[in-house]
Amino acid sequence: MELKIEDFQLEGGFELELPTMYPVRQTFAMTKIEVQSIPALIHEECQRKQLVAKIKPGMKIAVGVGSRGITNLQAIVKATITELKALGAEPFIVPAMGSHGAGKAEGQAKILAGYGITEAEVGAPVRASMDTVYLGKAYGDVEVYFDRLAYEDAEGIIVIARIKPHTDFKGEIESGIMKMLGIGLGKHKGASYLHKGGMGDFAELIPAVGRHIIERTPFLFGVGIIENSCHETAHVEVVLKEQLPEREKELLVEAKRLMPKLLCEEIDVLIVDEIGKNISGSGMDSNIIGRSSCNQSEVFDAPPISKIVVLNITKETKGNASGIGLADYTTVRTVESIDFSALYANSTTAVEINGAKLPVILATDQKAIVTAIRTAGRRQIEDVKVVRIKNTLELDRIFISENLVEEAKNHPQMEVAGAAASWTFDQTGNLIN
Repeated sequence: MELKIEDFQLEGGFELELPTMYPVRQTFAMTKIEVQSIPALIHEECQRKQLVAKIKPGMKIAVGVGSRGITNLQAIVKATITELKALGAEPFIVPAMGSHGAGKAEGQAKILAGYGITEAEVGAPVRASMDTVYLGKAYGDVEVYFDRLAYEDAEGIIVIARIKPHTDFKGEIESGIMKMLGIGLGKHKGASYLHKGGMGDFAELIPAVGRHIIERTPFLFGVGIIENSCHETAHVEVVLKEQLPEREKELLVEAKRLMPKLLCEEIDVLIVDEIGKNISGSGMDSNIIGRSSCNQSEVFDAPPISKIVVLNITKETKGNASGIGLADYTTVRTVESIDFSALYANSTTAVEINGAKLPVILATDQKAIVTAIRTAGRRQIEDVKVVRIKNTLELDRIFISENLVEEAKNHPQMEVAGAAASWTFDQTGNLIN
């Protein structure tokens, strides 16, 4: 779509000397697994969990893989497939991503291909379908649906899932193996039914539905992944069905310990270079920005933020700008790159549609930033506290305005890491650095 936005009457105008910004390094608890270590690690896990007793020669196994931008996902999937084949199994991959990919099989297969999850790359065919089977009701009257290919064509089912805090609800089980079983492998239909009542009871609903599916399908195990504060692989573990949900609860505690955050006490304007489904299910992580589509800001340990500016969406998100509604300002180029069919399929499935609403749209990055600063709620422009980040996954290096430098110098986890950085815009008014 082509969008034209005219300038409006902005008090003070769109020209403004932007605040001097300084690079800052934020440090967090750090554990990292190198990609070359992943095959041996998964082999060891499979041996430790005695999978040879569970997997028989010739056994067809469906491997559920999701749409999140997990670091080393291809390596983890490939190593898992290699182990299954070494045990004599015949694995195939099914997308486990609910309504993502515009709720279409070809869209979901395309997302996996974008992560290098193809037969040529990982050694197992990708079989994508949106067809489901009905598994009855759980948690009272909630209808449960499940991927037909995995249910009917496989003698065993596993899922590969990142375990992390959810962006819209809090509980002992949030995003991970149990959620992928109910929502990811529920496809568009199953995900829609689980979201029908909103997310207010997800802390109980997700594990209840997960247990329901485990009892009614040949589910074997999950491969649980935890990432560190720099979006790097920190832990990979085979979690047997007999260990669920208790082991996932323990892994979520560790995931929360390793999670990054914005360490500033207060932010007036947060500039986010990019959002996307590969960054977070909500485009930009609610745990970081303190805003969610469900209006549950009180559950997040995040600094208060007056205005948020989103400058772009990632290529990997394929036009799904979920979370754009959490911003206050965005740009024409961002809106022009949105695939509204993908965005609306995702948001209406989740019922909570606030993340799909459009913020105030400005013609350029420069005008969006200036407008946010002028409306940040400070009487003096020089008092506006500005922070710029690439996205909510990569928070080890951020930029802060000069009036936050003293705070950074006094914080044990923050370090000013260089000289002042200048704002550079191209001829169209968009940032080029």
